[in-house]
Amino acid sequence: MFFKKYGLFAALIMASLFLGCKQEKPRELGVFRTPNATESFDLDGIQSNGELIVLTLYGAQSYFEFYGEGFGTLYKLADQYARSIGCTVRVDVMRSEDELKRHLLDGDGDIVTYGIAVDDTLRQQFLLCGERQLTHFIDSLKPIAWLVRKDAPQLAQSVNTWMEEHEGQFKEMTTLRLTDNQGHIYTPRRRTYSPILNRANGQISYYDHLFKKYSIQCNWDWKLLAAQAYQESAFDPSAVSYMGALGLMQLMPSTARSLGLSITDAFDPEINLRGAVRVINQLNDHYGSIADRNERLKFILAAYNAGAGHIDDARNLARKYGKNPDLWNGNVDQCVLHLSESRYFNDQVVKHGYMRGTETYQYVYSIMDRWRDYKTQRPPDPL
Repeated sequence: MFFKKYGLFAALIMASLFLGCKQEKPRELGVFRTPNATESFDLDGIQSNGELIVLTLYGAQSYFEFYGEGFGTLYKLADQYARSIGCTVRVDVMRSEDELKRHLLDGDGDIVTYGIAVDDTLRQQFLLCGERQLTHFIDSLKPIAWLVRKDAPQLAQSVNTWMEEHEGQFKEMTTLRLTDNQGHIYTPRRRTYSPILNRANGQISYYDHLFKKYSIQCNWDWKLLAAQAYQESAFDPSAVSYMGALGLMQLMPSTARSLGLSITDAFDPEINLRGAVRVINQLNDHYGSIADRNERLKFILAAYNAGAGHIDDARNLARKYGKNPDLWNGNVDQCVLHLSESRYFNDQVVKHGYMRGTETYQYVYSIMDRWRDYKTQRPPDPL
């Protein structure tokens, strides 16, 4: 979500920056399903095909998407297992546990990687995988397990053996690791600096000159841009979030890769900020139908944090439930909160599934509050 100084790729970046990086591709539940599948694959067939089809539900631990990438503790484990058998993962998201079981039995997927609570009926219907390891790792109050059809005993044995051998590495496997071109490994990190560097002199940060320079390009108050930067990284240009976002304005690595930029580039404050402003402009256009500029700011901030797709889902919910899709406070903000509840993220009007609504809700209000605080700071005394 940022540009190089040079202009050779400007047209390409302008076209792809917002649509490709900040607005997730909508997922239709069941999109990978194979209707009336008649062939059931065990481990050898899966390896020959090169793809492990996992069935799951949206959830914070099971699976969710963020800027086109898959996240969730159980998803990360499934991905690591698939790699160990030489396969890639293909995710098919269902709407309920009953759908998970039915489509697994129908052969529409290879394994259920959602942690389903174990009971006698489940043991009779399926082969259970990782019951002890997953229950302990997730710290579940009830035993949970992954499910495999009974006609795939080799797959079940393989998963169970892998779980037993790698249980001690689960935490490491599900912790973010980013590697740059030089082989340097980055893990989540952030230094927290003061939100105001020098109150007496009216200096907010070491990057005030950059905020002033680039705020002109998006027609924002530079102090609003500073407030957003503090919320993103606490003014730490070397910050790495637990989701993998990088630098001053928290660029996702997938965005950097799509623009031919290295991880190291993302830690340059000016390059990072320049790209952030480009995204802000694209989001401003996307929400151009919101006439009130102050309201539009809140939608831009929310979409910057969560992706425009999730915020559009919240607006769709607002329309459906009689709220104003062009107002944030008390309207769309409430629908954002609801998108962490299965009743709402499985709604037919929702295209991008689960989101961590509380985080985005707090993100917007924290920035607006800090902006108000920054605006009360007096400018430095004249020389």
